[in-house]
Amino acid sequence: EGDVLGLRPLLADQQYGLQAVTIEPSLIYGIDLEQFRPLLAKYAEVSFYLAKTFAKGLHQNYEDSYRNVHFFHQDGTGQNDLLETQQLQPHRAPVVCNKRQTIQEAAKEMQAQRVSSIVVVNDQRHPIGILTDKDLRNRVVTGSFPIDTSVEKIMSNPVLTVKAGLSLAEIQMAMIKHKLHHLVQTEDGTPDTPITGVITEHDLLVLQANNPAALVRRIKHSNNREDLKEVRLVAEQLLQKYITQDVNIDFIASIINEVNDALLIKIIQLKQADLQNEALEVPSGSFCWLNLGSGGRQEQLLRTDQDNALVYSTPDPKTAESTKAYYLELARRVTADLNYCGFEYCPAEMMASNPKWCLSLKAWKTKFGAWMKEPGSKEILMSSIFFDFRPVAGDFSLSQDLKAFILAHVDNRTPFLNFLAKDAIQNPPPLSFFRNFVVEKGGDHVDSFDIKARAMMPLTDAARVLSLSTGQMDQSNTIARFEALHELEPQNAALYQQAADAYRILMQYRARFGLLHHSSGRYLDPKALSKMERLELRNSFQPIRELQTLLSTRFNLAFFI
Repeated sequence: EGDVLGLRPLLADQQYGLQAVTIEPSLIYGIDLEQFRPLLAKYAEVSFYLAKTFAKGLHQNYEDSYRNVHFFHQDGTGQNDLLETQQLQPHRAPVVCNKRQTIQEAAKEMQAQRVSSIVVVNDQRHPIGILTDKDLRNRVVTGSFPIDTSVEKIMSNPVLTVKAGLSLAEIQMAMIKHKLHHLVQTEDGTPDTPITGVITEHDLLVLQANNPAALVRRIKHSNNREDLKEVRLVAEQLLQKYITQDVNIDFIASIINEVNDALLIKIIQLKQADLQNEALEVPSGSFCWLNLGSGGRQEQLLRTDQDNALVYSTPDPKTAESTKAYYLELARRVTADLNYCGFEYCPAEMMASNPKWCLSLKAWKTKFGAWMKEPGSKEILMSSIFFDFRPVAGDFSLSQDLKAFILAHVDNRTPFLNFLAKDAIQNPPPLSFFRNFVVEKGGDHVDSFDIKARAMMPLTDAARVLSLSTGQMDQSNTIARFEALHELEPQNAALYQQAADAYRILMQYRARFGLLHHSSGRYLDPKALSKMERLELRNSFQPIRELQTLLSTRFNLAFFI
């Protein structure tokens, strides 16, 4: 009801790829394509709406073939300044040298050409390395290598290469992911073809002053929380732009996650420097800051409340008290600055500044072990929150040690997974008998729909327990968990793909309504939804019942009290 079908000939200029059959009496409107095409050119909103509908039907095929063609502004101009659709071409011929040239010769060429890098190529002009300003500073100016050394000795390799025609977003994400400032473009995108250009981070910054890479760069160069707060406000404006223009939610989440992580890391660095300046004794061991909840799952698009914890190396008993005091003070200052930047304090105080959640590695293992050994309702609730932890700053090996401990104590022979699975099916699909949204009956949000508790949590909880049961803790992200399960269990692949797609839709709705109402986006007014929005949300609820049936069967919940 309300669906649009048959768009392939209109948007892709291809014959129909599928056949549609009605299973009940239906009223279907047929639209003549030749009469309709002029409307696409005249009304950008129509083009945008149909392209969005087409994209949701085609999924990855659309992403590969059409995403740079059928995306339009919703302001009626038909123009598009979105990073996902802009392409960046190198504006000059690449500056290259061979591996036998000296560092001094290469540096002189860089100076003459006024570039920050020079690509080392072989006789076929295939890139085999790159020499940058940073390499010269770190390896030559410091005296590690004399200037008559061949560039082969200090060049960075292998080179990350890309093909021509990538969008700004793809280039930007590659730089962020690999922590690089230069990308080498070749004829086919591999190092085995001739170089065609070099793309630098500066090229991106010139085109988009407020793009994500620029925001992360600004964060890294900030020295106070006022600057950080301002940058996070700009990030929210970027989020608004992405949501309005219906950018892929996976891309949005990855971008906002990078910004949030950079913000947190910078705050921790500033607070550590403050403590050092105050001559507070620094413990001898290491620590790791853990994000929990939506932040741990890399799903925190809006500035919701904080959920975090801290784990530190198990100290000598003689220094246990002073070590904990130091990390509690560090956490108190970090959470205060996060609050200043718009991430509210957790009402339940599930933060690293709470002594309960600032513990040594040994203490965390004891706590996790107790939760899994005797899983009551409180222990299951805590596990649901804390087992989505993700390391953000510090010594990540502490986090890996915790994950290994959990997996070593979770298997299908223990009742813990049964309790976790039973908790995951407590929220039924959020539709009443008459297919209306199940809304809140009282309180501050009466007659509102709780998209987090009633629609997102059932999917999050199912993904968590299924991942744990298969021995997977590499991923904490709900969509990534379902996609991993898709590969592990081919017999349930279609269900897991539906669940991943449904979660994408729910994330987008929550972000959109949160931005619209300057809230967390958790509570929606069903009456404010259009017919198509209600239909899309209803469709996203469909995998919930199937997943809960799967959990009931797999963990024998009918016989589990």
